[in-house]
Amino acid sequence: MDNSVVAEKKEIKKLLEINEELENYFRNTIIPQLFVDADLILRKFSPPANMHFNLVAADIGKPIAEIDRLAHLPGLVENITEVISSNQDMEREIQTNDKRWFQMNILPYFIKKENRTNGVVITFVDITGRVNDKRDIERLNADHETFIYSVSHDFRAPLGNLVILIELLKTATLKKDIEESEKLLEMVDKSARVMRNMINELTDLSKIGSEPDDRADIIHVESILEEVKFTLKDQIYQSHAKITTSLDIPDLHFSRKNLRSILYNLLSNAIKFVQPEKTPEIFIRTEKAGEYLLLSVKDSGVGIEEEKQKEIFLKFTRLRPEVQGTGIGLFIVSKMIENHGGKIEVDSKPGKGTTFNIYLKN
Repeated sequence: MDNSVVAEKKEIKKLLEINEELENYFRNTIIPQLFVDADLILRKFSPPANMHFNLVAADIGKPIAEIDRLAHLPGLVENITEVISSNQDMEREIQTNDKRWFQMNILPYFIKKENRTNGVVITFVDITGRVNDKRDIERLNADHETFIYSVSHDFRAPLGNLVILIELLKTATLKKDIEESEKLLEMVDKSARVMRNMINELTDLSKIGSEPDDRADIIHVESILEEVKFTLKDQIYQSHAKITTSLDIPDLHFSRKNLRSILYNLLSNAIKFVQPEKTPEIFIRTEKAGEYLLLSVKDSGVGIEEEKQKEIFLKFTRLRPEVQGTGIGLFIVSKMIENHGGKIEVDSKPGKGTTFNIYLKN
């Protein structure tokens, strides 16, 4: 047999072996891959690509612009054309219609003998988890910065008051002015209580749903309300707030600690956000509402603009920075309610007051 024929057969055998190895690789790779020729025709795809893009055997031989699942990938045709013309690799992140993120690498398929690019090999690496983690970290960083600002801003006033009051108390003590000392002590106590309440709010933020006291139980609404009113007695007394109730449902299946926190936040806000020169009026009711039990807290305060009503349940949101607070009270309230399978809605108009409707599972 002619040596050239033998050599040719060996070359063909070698090419067949390489082709078989490539086929085995293509069948077994866990990475979605596409082979697209220079005419933008789909020539081959790996099984994971079938899973991710719902490709079928009939798609082979079609222009990728005619394959809906690929044509909808943002910029794919343009990117392939650019890689073929430039003979340069391309790497970019894309998002598919199902909201998943992929790192897309487009590599030119270069034929050395002919010195030309005959197509591209495209690989897709699922980076949805990485993108989501990055976004979570960015949100955490933003929350951290806002948290630091909120704490430093809100603690500045009561802490400054304490420093001044203590200096005044020292002077009154030296003068043995008992009456003045008692007044100053009362003011020191008040500033300290403000700081304590703020610290409790910030602590609650990290404990939502994690404490044994969060477990639901049968609780008497009136008794919890009396505890809250006692805690807020100074604010109620100074503002002359009027609180009335209509409790058709006297008992609720809910966390005692959480209900106390919810009522405290809503009543405290109703007193703080009162209209100028007006007395706070607060109406609390419970009743059956379909599959839910409704707890409603209505006030006569300044109200909330409609476009801002969704914002109030976001962490660190403060619509009125001049009013003391951390901006997390309503965020905590909404999370406590959601964690028990309920929901909270707000109905408000500027100058007409606000109603918070809390729907709890029956």
